[in-house]
Amino acid sequence: MSEAQEFATHIVDLLDVYAPCEARRMFGGFDIFHQGMMFGLIAGGSLYPKADTESRDLFIAEGSEAFSYHKKDKEYRLSYYLAPETFFEDPGACQHWARLAFDAASRNPNKSKKSRQKSS
Repeated sequence: MSEAQEFATHIVDLLDVYAPCEARRMFGGFDIFHQGMMFGLIAGGSLYPKADTESRDLFIAEGSEAFSYHKKDKEYRLSYYLAPETFFEDPGACQHWARLAFDAASRNPNKSKKSRQKSS
């Protein structure tokens, strides 16, 4: 098992305190899903839970930064923020941050997911 796969498995195990989740390999990393909805991503050995206007400031207050990548000399920032250290240290905190991320994903469902469902 690769180091990236081991980390993804570890994250899914930690999230068991919140709810059953799964990690799906995507673009060199993993997406984290619960009830078919993506609410986190793993890239570069780090976990980035979903955030939105209602939860972004909570992540920023913990010192988290948005996930970003470069394409054609342009930086793109996504609404996924680095998981605070407490996520990994305390089951209650893990559950709290997971709930915030899932709620953000629920409020802002992926449009491409809706498109795929309609075409099925």
